[in-house]
Amino acid sequence: MEFQKDQAIYLQIADMVFENILAGLWSEDDKIPSVRVTAVTLEVNPNTVMRTYTYLQEKGLIYNRRGIGYFIAQGALEKTKILEKEEFIQNHLPQLFKMMDLLNIDFNELRILYDSQH
Repeated sequence: MEFQKDQAIYLQIADMVFENILAGLWSEDDKIPSVRVTAVTLEVNPNTVMRTYTYLQEKGLIYNRRGIGYFIAQGALEKTKILEKEEFIQNHLPQLFKMMDLLNIDFNELRILYDSQH
């Protein structure tokens, strides 16, 4: 994984988890890789992964079975959609609207482009 400089690494790892949940690669009650395995795979400090897992637990997306590992929580898909939608609206949509305005792209044109992709 190649990390960006403009966002904390633990949040970028959380984004990877979000993508796995949204893509259906990880479902409710699936065991996810351990802190150690994830740290080795991503070549990061285990403390960084632990920070990610703590963050995800606080958001209700994963849970820990002591001595067994971490698992995807019930309702994680819906919670992930809500979190990612909020993040998109706050951080990406303003830039999109700005570029649409600068390039004189109206919503009808955007709809045509969207429909052509789906």
